[in-house]
This record gives sequence, structure tokens and C-alpha cells, in this order.
Amino acid sequence: MKLNTSFEENICTIAIEGQIDTLTAPELEQAVNDAVPNCEKMVFDMSQVDYISSGGIRVVVGTSHILGKDNLTLRGLAPNVYEIFRLTGFTAFLNIE
Repeated sequence: MKLNTSFEENICTIAIEGQIDTLTAPELEQAVNDAVPNCEKMVFDMSQVDYISSGGIRVVVGTSHILGKDNLTLRGLAPNVYEIFRLTGFTAFLNIE
């Protein structure tokens, strides 16, 4: 997995490439923890993510709880990644573009 974090005013974007699984989720969680003090809103650009496990979902949901559900946006989900969020019921409260 590769991560690229950028800041524009009060919005932090973390571009994620590859798979978010049990081994890589802690790296994403650390990137979130490092960025949170510097932003009010966060965007996960997931257009290059081809797989997400329960460990990755845990980080996404945890970030939503930290920032508030209206302050986290998931952008560019591949159909198979979107389907995982839909099947788990998280599309009901996550902002997905």
C-alpha cells in the first residue's frame, strides 16, 4: 500500500493505493492520527484501492467517529470495494462520492 497525504486549508486528503488489509491498516491508521490535528475534514481518495479487509473498514469507521460522520468522505471507490461497504451497512452513514 502507498499513501500520499496532502493538505488544502482545513481539508486533508489521503490518497491510498493498493490493498488495505490487516497488515497495511495500521499504516493508514497512523497516517490518519498524524493528519487529524491539522484538519477539520478528511477525504480518503480510494480510487486506487482494489481491496479492503475488516481491518481497513475498522480504520475508516474509526476515522468517521473521530472526525464526525459529516467530516469524512470516501472518494472513488471501485465497485468491489463499494460492495463491501454496502454489504456491511456502512453506506448508510459514510459519505461516499
